[in-house]
Amino acid sequence: MFEEPFGAVLVVDAGSSSLHLTVFDDDLGVLAERDSSSAPGDHAVGLLRQLLHEAPAPVAVGHRVVHGGPALREHLLVDDHVRDALDGAADMAPLHVPPALTVLDAARDLLPDIPHAACLDTAFHAGLPAAAREYAVPGAWRERYGLRRYGFHGLSYSWALGRAAELLGRRPERLQVVIAHLGGGCSACAVRDGRSVDTTMGFTPLEGLVMAHRSGSIDPGALTWLQTRHHLSAEEVDTALNQGGGLLALSGTSDDTRDLVRARAGGDERAGFALDVFTHHCRRGIAAMAASLDRLDALVFTGEIGEDQPEVREEVCARLTTLGLTSGLQVPEGATVDRPTVVSAPGAAVPVVVVPTGEGRQVDRETRTLLRQHQA
Repeated sequence: MFEEPFGAVLVVDAGSSSLHLTVFDDDLGVLAERDSSSAPGDHAVGLLRQLLHEAPAPVAVGHRVVHGGPALREHLLVDDHVRDALDGAADMAPLHVPPALTVLDAARDLLPDIPHAACLDTAFHAGLPAAAREYAVPGAWRERYGLRRYGFHGLSYSWALGRAAELLGRRPERLQVVIAHLGGGCSACAVRDGRSVDTTMGFTPLEGLVMAHRSGSIDPGALTWLQTRHHLSAEEVDTALNQGGGLLALSGTSDDTRDLVRARAGGDERAGFALDVFTHHCRRGIAAMAASLDRLDALVFTGEIGEDQPEVREEVCARLTTLGLTSGLQVPEGATVDRPTVVSAPGAAVPVVVVPTGEGRQVDRETRTLLRQHQA
């Protein structure tokens, strides 16, 4: 059905140490953008003003929010009730949600007369089956504290699923795929018939795969042992796992796989060790996700590492032969956000697809969908 154009939409992606502002037109073309490599704060208003001076006036603002908490399970237009509910989710993702709310408040003050949408990474996983969703912990913890698997990177998964389906000539609701989002944060997701049925991240974005400077999963008994036997505080543990873990901790030099691949080639054994641990956990996570599917129609890589690091893709797939994957992946030339690529050999039993990340574009799409629903 033909959809009438709305006009420009401003997309806000605020991270723990960065801020990305983009104005899209009705065809997902970029009209203007601004980036900051510092944590969102007082400078956010100035950056917003600069962008708005360069671009057409937006008809709406879409905000990427990592965690919706137990109260918010779908993308929503922001009112005071929704804003209060987002406050309740802030301590579940303290590195991500507070900066997003800082910019949300600044944008609502600056643009009070247009709709603002909260586009939640957790929304994609809201329908997780109970067996995948629930932790084996006391019922009071689950009911009183909302302790469950929420899952993240949902906007990235939504975009990657749609682009991979188009490339493969299949409808998303007919596909069973594993998608691996590998970047600063890393996770894998099992998608059956267009819906998330399992994912490696859990209550917070800390669980699951090894990441840039986040540890990923660790025996919870080890954490209580560190606190009771060695008297580490909860704050010390939290800081170490979220900021001093992952590739940075393993290599001792860098949390960037590009640096580590170069260092390994130069003989740095710790860099090679870090990459070995990283790819091992990727394989284990992907295999675990495949166990939630009836078949594997494709493996999809996205995220900065997933799209830009062929060495990582090769090492992951070369040792997943039990899933029908093989080595010898191609290196795509000039892949763009609008051009996903099959990198497996022609006729491969399981196609391997690279989809450049498009979270901002997915926020734009979800925002426009909310506007249409609101106007209907």
